[in-house]
Amino acid sequence: MKAKGVGSVGNPVIIVGAGLSGLYAASLLTERGITCKVLEARDRVGGRVLTAQAAGKEELGQFDLGPTWFWPQYEKTIARLIESLKLETFDQYAAGAMLSERNEHGPPARYVLPEGAAEKSMRIKGGVQSLITAIESALPPGTVELETRATAIRLDETGAITVEASMGDGERKEIPASRVILALPPRIAAQHIEFSPALPADLMRELAETPTWMAGQAKVIAVYERPFWRESGLSGFATSWVGPLQEIHDASPSQGAGALFGFFGMPAEMRRGMGEEQLLELVTDQLTRIFGPAAKNATAILYKDWSSDAETAVKADSIPLREFPAYGKLLAGGAWKKKLIFAGTEMSEQFGGHLEGALQAAEQAVLEIQEEKRT
Repeated sequence: MKAKGVGSVGNPVIIVGAGLSGLYAASLLTERGITCKVLEARDRVGGRVLTAQAAGKEELGQFDLGPTWFWPQYEKTIARLIESLKLETFDQYAAGAMLSERNEHGPPARYVLPEGAAEKSMRIKGGVQSLITAIESALPPGTVELETRATAIRLDETGAITVEASMGDGERKEIPASRVILALPPRIAAQHIEFSPALPADLMRELAETPTWMAGQAKVIAVYERPFWRESGLSGFATSWVGPLQEIHDASPSQGAGALFGFFGMPAEMRRGMGEEQLLELVTDQLTRIFGPAAKNATAILYKDWSSDAETAVKADSIPLREFPAYGKLLAGGAWKKKLIFAGTEMSEQFGGHLEGALQAAEQAVLEIQEEKRT
């Protein structure tokens, strides 16, 4: 049954997207006694946070195929949250020399960076998924509905909001809402959700033109029994003008196994045209050129192309980002003012593209709802 008029204030806040921003918004609303529900199209929580294991070798640890680092010296929100959840962290390994591959016919150049040349970054034990799990586990049972895709958001003449959703089993349902927080990439919202009445044209244009962080990227992780490069005085950090990986880092857990991860320099269309099997062969060849014969014997290679993830990327995201986007908050106007609120890392002016940005955007969204309820 659709909510009508002032009765809608008793309906839950509906959050679309169970990534970091959506889940954190849900936890903040719950703490404040505001009922909410999170709808997630995927069959898992986390969104662009994705932590994987080597099949059959789970004892080697967890590895992040999405965001990996945070910087507590600048990013106070995530630092406080991790501390309050009692999650363990460790320093990104950076001891030793870096390598630079200029061509594939000669050995890479070796450099020792001056102390303090790179900003100290931190990682979460068990991967960033540990943060997601900790936030979700504190929510009331049933708060998150997986395989529930928001397809339409309708606002009637009395101000009542209804979210239409399709379920994993093909069923459809209508959910009354007091407010809606869209905690998913703006381009996904613009392309996959119908709004009635239509959003203002300038807002739709802004949604469509906001590039999704990470959507054009692919990440690969080679997992080894031990971080053998450290024995040669290497940090695991490498750059390459040859490719296919443009930038490589040590992705090893805090102890035990070793891992190297890399970002691709080639555009998404080229990756798809080449195919995963050939692409990963090139990755193995490159790691062997840079780090030596031991790099050829990876226990597992984990790969995620975010440009092929329909819940993350649209066609426009295949164009690689040449510079860091100028992200910032979007506001719904017209009939949707104060009814529709945007969250997600793309809404953060200072930390857009970071985990910190996702958290701060969630805080801002909840603050808006709190202020509206007070008035």
